[in-house]
Amino acid sequence: MREGEVRISGGCAIACIFHADRERENGKRIVRMMEKMHNRSNGLGAGYVGYGIYPQYKDAYALHVMYEDKTAMDACEQYIRDCVALLHGETIPTKETTGIDTAPLLKRYFVMAVDQRDTDREKDLMVEVMFTINKQIAGAYVFSCGKNMGVFKGVGYPEDIAAFYQLEHYEADTWIAHGRYPTNTPGWWAGAHPFSMLDFALVHNGEISSYETNRRYMEMHGYPCSLLTDTEVITYMLDFLMRKQKLSFQESVSIIAAPFWEEIEQMDIQRKMYYTMLRRNFSSLLINGPFSIILGSEKGIMACNDRLKLRSLLVGKRGATHYLASEECAIQAITKELDDLFSLDGGVGFEA
Repeated sequence: MREGEVRISGGCAIACIFHADRERENGKRIVRMMEKMHNRSNGLGAGYVGYGIYPQYKDAYALHVMYEDKTAMDACEQYIRDCVALLHGETIPTKETTGIDTAPLLKRYFVMAVDQRDTDREKDLMVEVMFTINKQIAGAYVFSCGKNMGVFKGVGYPEDIAAFYQLEHYEADTWIAHGRYPTNTPGWWAGAHPFSMLDFALVHNGEISSYETNRRYMEMHGYPCSLLTDTEVITYMLDFLMRKQKLSFQESVSIIAAPFWEEIEQMDIQRKMYYTMLRRNFSSLLINGPFSIILGSEKGIMACNDRLKLRSLLVGKRGATHYLASEECAIQAITKELDDLFSLDGGVGFEA
C-alpha cells in the first residue's frame, strides 16, 4: 500500500467544477483541468471526488474501502454487516492503466443506519464506523463515507488515476480534484487527496507546519489521525468546527486562518471581541504554513487561502457554474468565456 520512501517535490494542483443548478457532467473536463497542471504533480498521489454520482442510492452512505488483502476484506465486511444495514456491496470498477503499477483491493458498500430518526446520531455512527475500520482492522481503510458522493484516489498522476477509475462513466454536479502527494511522508493509496468525512471532501495545496499541534487537539476530541498527513487533520478540523460546534464556514476560516493579533488590536470593539474570542477558544486550530483548500459538501463548495496568501487559487464563473483551480490556464482549458475571474484573498472564505 505504501509507495516510495523519499520526498519528491512539486507544487500541488487543485481544481473544481461546481454546477449550482445541479446539472451533472462526466469526469472528462475535470481531468482536462488536471492535465493542464500536470507539472505540479509528481506521480505519488492524485484523486477526485464527485457529488451526485449515486442517484440510485442517494439516501444511503457510500463506503469506499481499500484493502491490503482478503483477510482484511472479510473482517471489514463482517464488521459492516454487524453495525449497519448493508443494501449492496461490489468491487469498484477499474481498468488496467499505464502508470498504475499496483493497487489495493477496492470495494464500495451502500449502507444505512439502522435507526435513522436522529440525523446527528446517524452521522456519529458513520464516523464511528469509519474510525473503527481505519484504526482496528489492519489493512482496511475507508476513504469515502458520504451520501450520493464518492472519492477515487491512489498513487499515480491525476490523468492516470482518472483512467484507472474510469471517471468518464460517472456523472456529478460537483467535481473536485488534486494532484501531488506527499509533502513530508511517503505516498500511499489511502494517503492521497481528497480526504473525506461524511459529505465533506477536502483537497489542499500547501505544507502545514502546525500539524502536530492541530493533530493533538483533534485526537483529544475523538478524531484519530491514522492516515499520516496534514490534509487529513484539516478535514477533521472543519468537521469539528462546522458539524460539532455548529460554526459557519466563514467563522471556521476566521479560526484556521485567523488575523494576526496586531490586526485584531486595530479593529472596532465588537469585531475585536469576536476575533479575540475565536483565537482564544480555538488557538490550537490555527493553521501555520502556506495553504489553499477546496472543500466540497452536499450543499456546495467552499474554499480559502492562508492569511498571507502564499498559495494561488483562482475562481471563475460562467452562468450557474463555478470553476476553481491553482492556475488560470486550467480554467481556460475547458471554458474560454467567463462572466467573472478573480483570485481569492488571503484569510477570506469563498462559498458557492
